[in-house]
Amino acid sequence: MKKSFLLVFCLVISTLYSCAQGDAAYVKDNYTKFEYQIPMRDGKKLFTSVYVPKDQSKKYPIMMDRTCYSVAPYGADKLKTSLGPSPQFLHDGFIFVYQDVRGRYMSEGIYEEMTPELESHKTNKDVDEGTDTYDTIDWLLKNLPNNNGKVGVWGISYPGFYTTTALLSRHPALVAASPQAPIADLYRDDAFHNGAFMLVANFGFYPGFTNRQDDKPTQRRGKGFNMGTDDGYKFFMDMGSMRNSNVKYYKDTIRLWNEMMDHPNYDQHWKDRNVLTHLHDIKTATLVTGGWYDAEDLYGAINTYKVLAQKNPSTPVYFAMGPWVHGGWARGTGDHLGDVDFGGPTGPFYREKIEFAFFSHYLKGTPLDLPKVSTFETGVNQWKNYKTWPPKEAEEKNLYLLPGGKLSFNAPAAAKDDYKEFVSDPMNPVPFIAGIDNDMQREYMTADQRFAEKRADVLTYKTEVLDKDVTIAGNIWANLKVSTTGTDADWIVKVLDVYPDTATANKFTGKEVSMAGYEQMVRSEAMRGKFRNGFDKPEAFVPGKVTPVNFELQDVLHTFKKGHRIMVQIQSTWFPLIDRNTQQFQDIMKAKDDDFKKATHRVYSSKAHPSYLKVRVM
Repeated sequence: MKKSFLLVFCLVISTLYSCAQGDAAYVKDNYTKFEYQIPMRDGKKLFTSVYVPKDQSKKYPIMMDRTCYSVAPYGADKLKTSLGPSPQFLHDGFIFVYQDVRGRYMSEGIYEEMTPELESHKTNKDVDEGTDTYDTIDWLLKNLPNNNGKVGVWGISYPGFYTTTALLSRHPALVAASPQAPIADLYRDDAFHNGAFMLVANFGFYPGFTNRQDDKPTQRRGKGFNMGTDDGYKFFMDMGSMRNSNVKYYKDTIRLWNEMMDHPNYDQHWKDRNVLTHLHDIKTATLVTGGWYDAEDLYGAINTYKVLAQKNPSTPVYFAMGPWVHGGWARGTGDHLGDVDFGGPTGPFYREKIEFAFFSHYLKGTPLDLPKVSTFETGVNQWKNYKTWPPKEAEEKNLYLLPGGKLSFNAPAAAKDDYKEFVSDPMNPVPFIAGIDNDMQREYMTADQRFAEKRADVLTYKTEVLDKDVTIAGNIWANLKVSTTGTDADWIVKVLDVYPDTATANKFTGKEVSMAGYEQMVRSEAMRGKFRNGFDKPEAFVPGKVTPVNFELQDVLHTFKKGHRIMVQIQSTWFPLIDRNTQQFQDIMKAKDDDFKKATHRVYSSKAHPSYLKVRVM
């Protein structure tokens, strides 16, 4: 949802879709724009821009995008430079609708982040995004001439969440929807990954996102925060503890930021914002889309699909996952990320053969030959189709951490306790990228990790050279046996694909990068240890006691090719991607600068205390 989406959203709409002036001219020549304030059942009005084809000789379906990022430009004579999810929609002919959601930009009301959805709506004051979508669709059908009575909704990131909530409107005219990189559970998607706060992604987002905190419509945009340096690592170290975000900078002026600071546990505030619990009794055909390298809302895409498919077995639910960053399928070629080559364009295939085919079928009745699951297999760079995700063919196996830094599908045999230990120093945290940047580089998700392996506070385990391809398809679970001299600790697990020494550069390889021995990130995740038994009930570690810490690293579809190795790295800091743990059992959001303490952590790898990754192998 967050930092990168504010930066790329305008590119999605105005630059990369527009193909220079071509699409802009087409919009001007072929569409008429109208602006409406559409009344909701509680009396609030939502600002809505509507682009109607000038050719009124036939009826058109409606494509709608509801957003908190503004439907600009405002003014009936000011037009978007392209319309719809891709140029194919623009040229094929639809009625396009864009709406500022409640409390944002030109719409009335007070904005709530991830508006809690209600299971029942007994009065006109019981409103949420589902009812706002229902009321909008109803108004459009009654007031827009030449609509064919069918509505489709799409959106990426936060608009992906609004697309999911559109399903909850359960309006009979809503026949197709595509939540793309949707936020599903804000605590787990953008805010806290297993309790660890996503610092760099959130810190710069909220000043720019906060353009109003009242019920007064405005076209004003939020004022971004200037760090005054390109060195984010140094900036956040100088900031100190999380409480200093307000002491030094925000001064308690940003309500949404404070909501995160005030709710580090998965309490009712967050439970109310988990839309997954409401995804039942859905009749609308749905295409859920995500990217394997989405640093923000990977969880949302994967789990929105899984819940929809499980709870609505008779509804057509499709799933598409490609080698993309956040929203990367909607623009550009999708042929690489950082140094890693995906073998050719993947974006155009998705936009034409999956997205457009899906909406065209359900809104216009064209033929559809679309597999239920379309996934891109990284490592070998090919599309794979399945009936379900994860594939039923995938077999669960354990990948064990072994003494001596080895990694194997064979369990440890030695009864004697064995472990590797390291000193974790919050005042010298492991960086999440090798270079200097003040943002969340999306390339970190495939980046070479040799810089981290060199550090004494990063543990490394690797297999022998593989004698055959190993394909992992589905979610990865870390099952660690650990101990610490502190009372809290973060655990970061990274799964890497180690290239052979014979690997050569591709056309995207950086000038100073050698692909020989490259340690490509495949999947990684953090876990704040005090939440190991529940995100709503933090629990201190007993110093020195061997303790299980289990958490999900989320799904992959990746082949580790013959001649490569599989590597696992474990560390306790990942800065400033996540905030620093004081390594004491306390509310870290209220900790002081002198609360950060060194601690010695151990990861065990014996028969009595095995540590392993549970994976699904094809």
